[in-house]
Amino acid sequence: MAFDKKDEFIKREQDLAVFAKALSHPARIAILKLLAQKSECICGEIVEVMPLSQSTVSQHLKELKNAGLIEGSIDGPRSCYCINWKVVDRFMKEFSFLINKLKAQEGKNCC
Repeated sequence: MAFDKKDEFIKREQDLAVFAKALSHPARIAILKLLAQKSECICGEIVEVMPLSQSTVSQHLKELKNAGLIEGSIDGPRSCYCINWKVVDRFMKEFSFLINKLKAQEGKNCC
């Protein structure tokens, strides 16, 4: 049976890594900024303002959705997306917790 090394880490660390990965591409950050400007957005509108193909934008939307950062509904050929603020808030708290924990160790073990 295959063993994934990610399983060696606590769920909190795994979840934060998923969040960080979802934000690791500038297109995804641009998509989030666009969605924040509107209450919801149709995928076609996102494609119109992004310098990327429709399939590439769809892939970035999929990554954001898999991380839970956006929610979406498909209505025929239209897909509407919006930011899942509850998940964003949760991850921001987790990220702040991590940074504060790291800051508490600042200067203790540096060469």
